[in-house]
Amino acid sequence: MATRLVQINMKARDDSVLGRFWAEVLGWGVDSEAPGVTNLEPVGFAYPDPVAVCIDIVARPEPKTVKNRVHLDLATTSTAHQAELAERLKGLGATLADVGQGDVPWTVMADPEGNEFCVLEPRPVYRDTGPIAAVVVDCTDPRAMARFWGEAMDWTPHEVTDDHATMRSAQGVGPYLEFLRTPDTKSGWNRVHLDVRPYPGDDPVAEEARLRALGATDPGIDQSVISWRILVDPEGNEFCLLTPR
Repeated sequence: MATRLVQINMKARDDSVLGRFWAEVLGWGVDSEAPGVTNLEPVGFAYPDPVAVCIDIVARPEPKTVKNRVHLDLATTSTAHQAELAERLKGLGATLADVGQGDVPWTVMADPEGNEFCVLEPRPVYRDTGPIAAVVVDCTDPRAMARFWGEAMDWTPHEVTDDHATMRSAQGVGPYLEFLRTPDTKSGWNRVHLDVRPYPGDDPVAEEARLRALGATDPGIDQSVISWRILVDPEGNEFCLLTPR
């Protein structure tokens, strides 16, 4: 049994407005499965498919107060493309952001609700990922996170060091999942988190037990009214185990 990363969940004061922003950024389609929930995926996409990690934006009243521990890196094909994309995003409502990055070749920005993301300089490794180069998770121990997530999912580790770890789908398509060592500590619930889904026919109860045996824990909240399970990875990051599909 194994799961795979199918989407990220992002909280927003206004899910429809933020959904339109990210749809314009990525060139994706917009759907709404319920009031307060906006879904984004590539046009013509057959969910779930590792060629893309989709985005679910869910309305929540709480404002963003700290730097997110999960963010998106956007791919570019040239330095001119990087500059053009950053300018286009400013026109859509994004702003430049300072998270202490210093003098770096990528551009750090924030979406209209303050969620940080990066517009990367062109890198050959991301030439075939689509618009999202990577989903990046801040952590204190990239090696330990790569071990957990490498066993939790069927994704393949590509590089694992003390400071950085990268994984990609078993099919070698779509964006990367990356763990980046940072000095920050987690504070409160993550406004952006990972959603993983077992394969059709898998037993969700057995899959939850397997993830717990790997080091996932219970967040200690009432989950009696939802059909999925909320778990916490070894560094305290919430993630959702969705139903098989």
